[in-house]
Amino acid sequence: MESNSVLSGDAGVISSRLDDGDLLDNYSHAVTQAVERVSGSLVKIDVQSSRRANRPGSEGSGSGFVFTPDGLILTNSHVVHDAAKIYLTFTDGSRSGAVLIGEDPDTDIAVLRTEHPVFSPAALGISKRLRIGQIAIAVGNPFGFQFSVTAGVVSALGRSMRAASGRMMEEIIQTDAPLNPGNSGGPLLDSAGCVIGVNTATILGAQGLSFAVGIDTAKYVVAQILQHGRVRRSSIGIAAQNVPIPRRLVYEYKLPLSSGVMVTTVAANGAASVAGLEEGDVIVGFAGQPVGGIDDLHRLLSTERAGKPQNVSRLRGTALKHLMIVPRELEEGAQGVR
Repeated sequence: MESNSVLSGDAGVISSRLDDGDLLDNYSHAVTQAVERVSGSLVKIDVQSSRRANRPGSEGSGSGFVFTPDGLILTNSHVVHDAAKIYLTFTDGSRSGAVLIGEDPDTDIAVLRTEHPVFSPAALGISKRLRIGQIAIAVGNPFGFQFSVTAGVVSALGRSMRAASGRMMEEIIQTDAPLNPGNSGGPLLDSAGCVIGVNTATILGAQGLSFAVGIDTAKYVVAQILQHGRVRRSSIGIAAQNVPIPRRLVYEYKLPLSSGVMVTTVAANGAASVAGLEEGDVIVGFAGQPVGGIDDLHRLLSTERAGKPQNVSRLRGTALKHLMIVPRELEEGAQGVR
Protein backbone atom coordinates (compact mmCIF):
# COMPACT_ATOMS: atom_id res chain seq x y z
CA MET A 1 0.00 0.00 0.00
CA GLU A 2 2.80 2.36 0.86
CA SER A 3 4.52 1.66 -2.48
CA ASN A 4 1.28 2.32 -4.39
CA SER A 5 0.83 5.57 -2.47
CA VAL A 6 4.30 6.74 -3.47
CA LEU A 7 3.70 5.79 -7.09
CA SER A 8 0.39 7.60 -7.00
CA GLY A 9 2.10 10.72 -5.64
CA ASP A 10 4.80 10.60 -8.36
CA ALA A 11 2.13 10.24 -11.02
CA GLY A 12 0.43 13.32 -9.62
CA VAL A 13 3.65 15.31 -9.94
CA ILE A 14 4.15 14.11 -13.52
CA SER A 15 0.52 14.88 -14.35
CA SER A 16 0.89 18.36 -12.86
CA ARG A 17 3.96 19.03 -14.98
CA LEU A 18 2.16 17.87 -18.10
CA ASP A 19 -0.77 20.15 -17.29
CA ASP A 20 1.59 23.11 -16.88
CA GLY A 21 3.13 22.30 -20.25
CA ASP A 22 -0.27 22.12 -21.90
CA LEU A 23 -1.19 25.45 -20.34
CA LEU A 24 1.96 27.08 -21.71
CA ASP A 25 1.29 25.62 -25.13
CA ASN A 26 -2.27 26.90 -25.09
CA TYR A 27 -1.11 30.39 -24.12
CA SER A 28 1.58 30.34 -26.81
CA HIS A 29 -0.95 29.06 -29.32
CA ALA A 30 -3.38 31.88 -28.48
CA VAL A 31 -0.69 34.55 -28.93
CA THR A 32 0.74 33.14 -32.17
CA GLN A 33 -2.73 32.63 -33.69
CA ALA A 34 -3.75 36.18 -32.77
CA VAL A 35 -0.61 37.66 -34.31
CA GLU A 36 -0.91 35.54 -37.46
CA ARG A 37 -4.48 36.71 -37.91
CA VAL A 38 -3.49 40.38 -37.92
CA SER A 39 -0.02 40.19 -39.49
CA GLY A 40 -1.17 40.85 -43.06
CA SER A 41 -2.67 44.19 -42.02
CA LEU A 42 0.28 45.59 -40.05
CA VAL A 43 2.32 48.50 -41.35
CA LYS A 44 5.42 50.37 -40.26
CA ILE A 45 4.90 54.08 -40.80
CA ASP A 46 7.74 56.45 -41.67
CA VAL A 47 6.99 60.15 -41.84
CA GLN A 48 8.65 63.16 -43.41
CA SER A 49 7.18 66.31 -41.89
CA SER A 50 6.10 69.39 -43.80
CA ARG A 51 8.82 71.38 -42.05
CA ARG A 52 11.43 69.43 -44.05
CA ALA A 53 9.45 68.64 -47.17
CA ASN A 54 12.41 69.48 -49.45
CA ARG A 55 14.93 67.42 -47.51
CA PRO A 56 15.19 63.62 -47.91
CA GLY A 57 14.94 61.10 -45.12
CA SER A 58 12.46 60.08 -42.47
CA GLU A 59 11.87 62.21 -39.39
CA GLY A 60 9.79 59.79 -37.38
CA SER A 61 8.16 56.41 -37.38
CA GLY A 62 5.33 54.52 -35.79
CA SER A 63 2.91 51.70 -36.40
CA GLY A 64 -0.54 51.20 -37.85
CA PHE A 65 -2.89 48.61 -39.28
CA VAL A 66 -5.25 48.31 -42.24
CA PHE A 67 -8.84 47.74 -41.13
CA THR A 68 -10.84 47.84 -44.40
CA PRO A 69 -10.40 46.00 -47.71
CA ASP A 70 -10.06 49.34 -49.55
CA GLY A 71 -6.96 50.33 -47.60
CA LEU A 72 -8.02 52.49 -44.66
CA ILE A 73 -5.40 52.50 -41.89
CA LEU A 74 -5.67 53.38 -38.21
CA THR A 75 -2.76 54.94 -36.35
CA ASN A 76 -2.04 57.71 -33.82
CA SER A 77 -2.50 61.36 -34.64
CA HIS A 78 0.87 62.18 -33.10
CA VAL A 79 2.60 59.74 -35.48
CA VAL A 80 1.43 61.50 -38.67
CA HIS A 81 0.65 65.04 -37.51
CA ASP A 82 2.17 67.68 -39.77
CA ALA A 83 3.29 65.00 -42.24
CA ALA A 84 4.20 65.99 -45.78
CA LYS A 85 4.93 62.44 -46.90
CA ILE A 86 3.95 59.11 -45.36
CA TYR A 87 5.62 55.82 -46.25
CA LEU A 88 4.40 52.33 -45.35
CA THR A 89 6.25 49.04 -45.03
CA PHE A 90 4.21 45.84 -44.80
CA THR A 91 5.17 42.57 -43.11
CA ASP A 92 6.12 40.98 -46.44
CA GLY A 93 8.61 43.78 -47.10
CA SER A 94 6.51 45.54 -49.74
CA ARG A 95 6.32 49.33 -49.60
CA SER A 96 3.69 51.90 -50.39
CA GLY A 97 2.78 55.52 -49.83
CA ALA A 98 -0.24 56.71 -47.89
CA VAL A 99 -2.33 59.87 -47.60
CA LEU A 100 -3.83 61.34 -44.45
CA ILE A 101 -7.64 61.26 -44.59
CA GLY A 102 -8.12 62.98 -41.24
CA GLU A 103 -6.96 63.10 -37.63
CA ASP A 104 -8.26 63.95 -34.19
CA PRO A 105 -5.50 65.08 -31.80
CA ASP A 106 -8.02 65.10 -28.92
CA THR A 107 -8.23 61.28 -29.06
CA ASP A 108 -4.83 60.71 -30.74
CA ILE A 109 -6.46 58.87 -33.67
CA ALA A 110 -5.70 59.32 -37.37
CA VAL A 111 -6.99 57.65 -40.53
CA LEU A 112 -4.77 57.03 -43.58
CA ARG A 113 -5.46 55.47 -46.95
CA THR A 114 -3.18 53.34 -49.11
CA GLU A 115 -3.62 51.94 -52.61
CA HIS A 116 -1.57 48.88 -51.64
CA PRO A 117 -3.69 45.71 -51.94
CA VAL A 118 -4.55 44.21 -48.55
CA PHE A 119 -6.25 40.81 -48.51
CA SER A 120 -6.63 40.39 -44.76
CA PRO A 121 -7.60 43.64 -42.98
CA ALA A 122 -7.60 43.53 -39.19
CA ALA A 123 -10.85 42.61 -37.47
CA LEU A 124 -12.08 45.22 -34.98
CA GLY A 125 -13.31 44.01 -31.60
CA ILE A 126 -15.45 45.70 -28.93
CA SER A 127 -13.56 47.38 -26.10
CA LYS A 128 -16.59 47.83 -23.82
CA ARG A 129 -16.68 44.04 -23.37
CA LEU A 130 -13.14 43.86 -22.04
CA ARG A 131 -12.43 42.43 -18.61
CA ILE A 132 -9.49 43.13 -16.36
CA GLY A 133 -7.01 40.26 -16.51
CA GLN A 134 -7.68 39.06 -20.04
CA ILE A 135 -4.81 38.62 -22.50
CA ALA A 136 -3.61 41.75 -24.31
CA ILE A 137 -1.14 41.48 -27.21
CA ALA A 138 0.66 44.53 -28.60
CA VAL A 139 2.17 44.51 -32.07
CA GLY A 140 4.32 47.28 -33.53
CA ASN A 141 7.75 48.58 -34.47
CA PRO A 142 9.55 49.62 -31.27
CA PHE A 143 12.75 51.57 -31.96
CA GLY A 144 12.44 50.60 -35.62
CA PHE A 145 12.54 46.84 -34.95
CA GLN A 146 9.81 45.84 -37.36
CA PHE A 147 6.83 43.78 -36.28
CA SER A 148 7.68 43.00 -32.68
CA VAL A 149 5.18 41.32 -30.39
CA THR A 150 4.70 41.75 -26.64
CA ALA A 151 1.99 40.24 -24.49
CA GLY A 152 0.44 40.84 -21.09
CA VAL A 153 -2.97 41.44 -19.63
CA VAL A 154 -5.52 44.21 -19.43
CA SER A 155 -4.50 45.88 -16.17
CA ALA A 156 -7.28 48.47 -15.86
CA LEU A 157 -10.16 49.97 -17.81
CA GLY A 158 -11.69 53.43 -18.03
CA ARG A 159 -8.46 55.34 -17.44
CA SER A 160 -8.14 59.01 -18.41
CA MET A 161 -5.03 60.71 -19.77
CA ARG A 162 -4.29 64.03 -21.39
CA ALA A 163 -3.76 64.22 -25.14
CA ALA A 164 -1.11 66.40 -26.75
CA SER A 165 -3.91 68.86 -27.56
CA GLY A 166 -4.54 69.34 -23.84
CA ARG A 167 -7.94 67.68 -23.88
CA MET A 168 -8.61 64.71 -21.62
CA MET A 169 -8.92 61.33 -23.36
CA GLU A 170 -11.46 59.00 -21.76
CA GLU A 171 -11.96 55.21 -21.73
CA ILE A 172 -8.26 54.44 -22.02
CA ILE A 173 -7.11 50.82 -21.67
CA GLN A 174 -4.17 50.17 -19.36
CA THR A 175 -2.05 47.09 -20.04
CA ASP A 176 1.28 45.67 -18.92
CA ALA A 177 2.21 44.58 -22.46
CA PRO A 178 5.48 46.53 -22.91
CA LEU A 179 5.40 49.44 -25.36
CA ASN A 180 8.29 51.55 -26.61
CA PRO A 181 8.74 54.44 -29.05
CA GLY A 182 7.62 53.15 -32.45
CA ASN A 183 4.78 51.07 -31.00
CA SER A 184 2.48 54.09 -31.24
CA GLY A 185 -0.47 53.48 -33.53
CA GLY A 186 -0.12 49.70 -33.53
CA PRO A 187 -2.96 47.36 -32.59
CA LEU A 188 -3.67 45.95 -29.15
CA LEU A 189 -5.22 42.52 -29.67
CA ASP A 190 -7.32 40.10 -27.68
CA SER A 191 -6.62 36.35 -27.76
CA ALA A 192 -8.86 35.95 -30.82
CA GLY A 193 -6.74 38.40 -32.81
CA CYS A 194 -9.36 41.17 -32.83
CA VAL A 195 -8.18 44.75 -32.30
CA ILE A 196 -9.35 46.06 -28.92
CA GLY A 197 -7.28 49.23 -28.83
CA VAL A 198 -4.79 51.51 -30.60
CA ASN A 199 -1.52 51.68 -28.65
CA THR A 200 -0.80 55.28 -27.77
CA ALA A 201 1.52 55.94 -24.83
CA THR A 202 3.71 54.80 -21.99
CA ILE A 203 4.83 56.57 -18.83
CA LEU A 204 8.55 57.28 -19.04
CA GLY A 205 10.50 55.55 -16.30
CA ALA A 206 7.59 53.29 -15.35
CA GLN A 207 7.39 49.56 -15.97
CA GLY A 208 4.20 47.74 -16.86
CA LEU A 209 2.22 50.91 -17.54
CA SER A 210 1.14 51.10 -21.17
CA PHE A 211 -1.99 52.66 -22.63
CA ALA A 212 -4.24 52.27 -25.65
CA VAL A 213 -7.24 54.14 -26.99
CA GLY A 214 -10.23 51.79 -26.82
CA ILE A 215 -11.33 50.56 -30.23
CA ASP A 216 -14.91 51.74 -29.58
CA THR A 217 -13.59 55.30 -29.33
CA ALA A 218 -11.52 54.77 -32.48
CA LYS A 219 -14.58 53.53 -34.39
CA TYR A 220 -16.52 56.67 -33.44
CA VAL A 221 -13.63 58.91 -34.51
CA VAL A 222 -13.25 57.07 -37.82
CA ALA A 223 -16.97 57.47 -38.57
CA GLN A 224 -16.78 61.21 -37.83
CA ILE A 225 -13.68 61.68 -39.97
CA LEU A 226 -15.12 59.78 -42.93
CA GLN A 227 -18.42 61.66 -42.70
CA HIS A 228 -17.25 65.17 -41.80
CA GLY A 229 -13.48 65.19 -42.30
CA ARG A 230 -13.00 65.75 -38.56
CA VAL A 231 -14.62 65.02 -35.21
CA ARG A 232 -17.43 67.47 -34.57
CA ARG A 233 -17.81 68.82 -31.03
CA SER A 234 -19.88 71.59 -29.48
CA SER A 235 -18.78 74.84 -27.85
CA ILE A 236 -20.31 77.60 -25.75
CA GLY A 237 -17.72 80.21 -26.72
CA ILE A 238 -15.69 80.83 -23.57
CA ALA A 239 -12.16 80.61 -22.25
CA ALA A 240 -12.01 79.41 -18.67
CA GLN A 241 -9.93 78.10 -15.79
CA ASN A 242 -10.50 75.74 -12.87
CA VAL A 243 -11.15 77.40 -9.50
CA PRO A 244 -12.02 76.20 -5.98
CA ILE A 245 -15.43 77.08 -4.54
CA PRO A 246 -15.64 78.46 -0.98
CA ARG A 247 -16.78 75.78 1.44
CA ARG A 248 -19.59 78.00 2.67
CA LEU A 249 -21.15 78.08 -0.80
CA VAL A 250 -20.62 74.37 -1.33
CA TYR A 251 -22.50 73.73 1.92
CA GLU A 252 -25.19 76.36 1.34
CA TYR A 253 -26.14 75.13 -2.16
CA LYS A 254 -25.35 71.45 -1.49
CA LEU A 255 -22.95 71.36 -4.44
CA PRO A 256 -21.60 67.88 -5.24
CA LEU A 257 -18.12 69.23 -6.07
CA SER A 258 -15.90 71.80 -4.40
CA SER A 259 -14.50 73.28 -7.61
CA GLY A 260 -15.87 74.77 -10.81
CA VAL A 261 -14.99 76.50 -14.09
CA MET A 262 -14.54 80.26 -13.97
CA VAL A 263 -15.24 82.14 -17.20
CA THR A 264 -12.25 84.32 -18.12
CA THR A 265 -13.29 85.33 -21.64
CA VAL A 266 -16.63 85.39 -23.43
CA ALA A 267 -16.49 85.29 -27.22
CA ALA A 268 -18.45 88.14 -28.82
CA ASN A 269 -21.82 86.93 -30.15
CA GLY A 270 -21.02 83.40 -29.02
CA ALA A 271 -23.45 81.03 -27.33
CA ALA A 272 -22.38 82.11 -23.84
CA SER A 273 -22.65 85.79 -24.70
CA VAL A 274 -26.16 85.36 -26.13
CA ALA A 275 -27.24 83.41 -23.02
CA GLY A 276 -25.95 86.11 -20.64
CA LEU A 277 -22.90 84.35 -19.22
CA GLU A 278 -20.31 86.88 -18.01
CA GLU A 279 -16.62 86.93 -17.15
CA GLY A 280 -16.16 85.89 -13.52
CA ASP A 281 -19.13 83.52 -13.51
CA VAL A 282 -18.27 80.07 -12.15
CA ILE A 283 -19.95 77.18 -13.94
CA VAL A 284 -20.82 74.37 -11.51
CA GLY A 285 -23.32 72.43 -13.63
CA PHE A 286 -24.08 71.75 -17.28
CA ALA A 287 -26.89 69.71 -18.85
CA GLY A 288 -27.93 68.45 -15.44
CA GLN A 289 -24.44 67.15 -14.62
CA PRO A 290 -21.97 68.57 -12.05
CA VAL A 291 -18.96 70.43 -13.43
CA GLY A 292 -15.83 70.46 -11.29
CA GLY A 293 -13.33 71.44 -13.97
CA ILE A 294 -12.66 72.08 -17.63
CA ASP A 295 -12.32 68.36 -18.36
CA ASP A 296 -15.89 67.82 -17.13
CA LEU A 297 -17.14 70.59 -19.39
CA HIS A 298 -15.23 69.18 -22.38
CA ARG A 299 -16.81 65.78 -21.81
CA LEU A 300 -20.32 67.25 -21.69
CA LEU A 301 -19.88 69.40 -24.81
CA SER A 302 -20.60 66.54 -27.18
CA THR A 303 -21.67 66.73 -30.80
CA GLU A 304 -25.20 65.71 -29.90
CA ARG A 305 -25.72 68.79 -27.72
CA ALA A 306 -24.91 71.29 -30.49
CA GLY A 307 -28.03 73.34 -31.31
CA LYS A 308 -29.99 72.04 -28.33
CA PRO A 309 -30.76 74.20 -25.23
CA GLN A 310 -28.83 73.10 -22.13
CA ASN A 311 -29.23 74.20 -18.53
CA VAL A 312 -26.18 75.87 -17.00
CA SER A 313 -25.74 76.37 -13.24
CA ARG A 314 -23.35 79.17 -12.37
CA LEU A 315 -22.25 81.15 -9.38
CA ARG A 316 -22.19 84.92 -9.79
CA GLY A 317 -20.65 86.26 -6.65
CA THR A 318 -22.39 84.29 -3.90
CA ALA A 319 -25.64 83.72 -5.80
CA LEU A 320 -26.41 80.46 -7.61
CA LYS A 321 -28.28 81.14 -10.85
CA HIS A 322 -29.49 79.03 -13.75
CA LEU A 323 -29.73 79.89 -17.43
CA MET A 324 -30.30 78.16 -20.75
CA ILE A 325 -27.55 78.07 -23.34
CA VAL A 326 -27.50 76.64 -26.88
CA PRO A 327 -24.06 75.19 -27.70
CA ARG A 328 -22.77 75.61 -31.22
CA GLU A 329 -20.54 73.36 -33.26
CA LEU A 330 -16.89 73.99 -32.44
CA GLU A 331 -15.08 75.48 -35.39
CA GLU A 332 -12.17 73.47 -36.73
CA GLY A 333 -8.87 74.62 -35.26
CA ALA A 334 -10.52 76.87 -32.66
CA GLN A 335 -8.17 77.57 -29.75
CA GLY A 336 -8.81 79.04 -26.33
CA VAL A 337 -12.61 78.84 -26.47
CA ARG A 338 -14.88 75.95 -25.58
